[in-house]
Amino acid sequence: MSDHQSARPLKVLQLTDPHLMARENGALLGVNTRESLSAVIEEALRSHGQPDLVLATGDISQDASVASYHYFGQKLEVFQCPSAWIAGNHDDSATMYAVADEFDARRRQFVLGGWHFVMLDSSVHGKVHGELSADELAFLDQTLSEHPGLPTMVCLHHHPVDIGSDWMNQIGLKNREAFWQVIDRHTNVRGVLWGHIHQELQQQRNGVQLMASPSTCIQFTRGSTDFAVEPLAPGYRWFELDPSGNITTKVCRAEQFRFNLDEGSAGY
Repeated sequence: MSDHQSARPLKVLQLTDPHLMARENGALLGVNTRESLSAVIEEALRSHGQPDLVLATGDISQDASVASYHYFGQKLEVFQCPSAWIAGNHDDSATMYAVADEFDARRRQFVLGGWHFVMLDSSVHGKVHGELSADELAFLDQTLSEHPGLPTMVCLHHHPVDIGSDWMNQIGLKNREAFWQVIDRHTNVRGVLWGHIHQELQQQRNGVQLMASPSTCIQFTRGSTDFAVEPLAPGYRWFELDPSGNITTKVCRAEQFRFNLDEGSAGY
């Protein structure tokens, strides 16, 4: 991937947790996940136009089917830019990355628009929580060392901080201390971005922006003790990344999308 037009901010779209299924009418708690993804993509194009990069931060599929990954790749063809996909706990990593290869979306690290991006796989086969293997942590440390002068965005699926939700704190990144030990050694990291929590979050830690974003389907209730969903519209996060390292970002939602959410569900 080539570095281009670095004089202007790099426009980046994050799409996360689509939970797509092989069948066209596949729904999660009453929400058709193909329709909600389509509504989010339409809103992003209407509000912001074409991005320079799409980041897909996991749980692309709910059923880990080849068909669901192909559908996602085909939906992204409306964007005239590269994409980078990482796995979440509902994904099958091998299946997802095989399809990502077909769409040239399996990127572990790359430089674009004066920024360095590192894509981590925090998924653990058969588990809901996340963990970064020793190899993944070594990869992170090595790649951050290779581009000390470039502002860097580190992406993973699972949340590496407490988000104030009891049930979700049990299923975040288990070895977060080891993750932060690596991050803290590298002053070039400007942002850490994730999905999984199906809600907006923005914090700072040691000068690093910490960000999570709404799902393109259902939204988890913020601050909930037990599993709960709230009827907020599906959304995305938009970035304008300045080559100097400044991050301008906001969350937007497809407010015009109509859906009937099953708010009484005990899980997904």
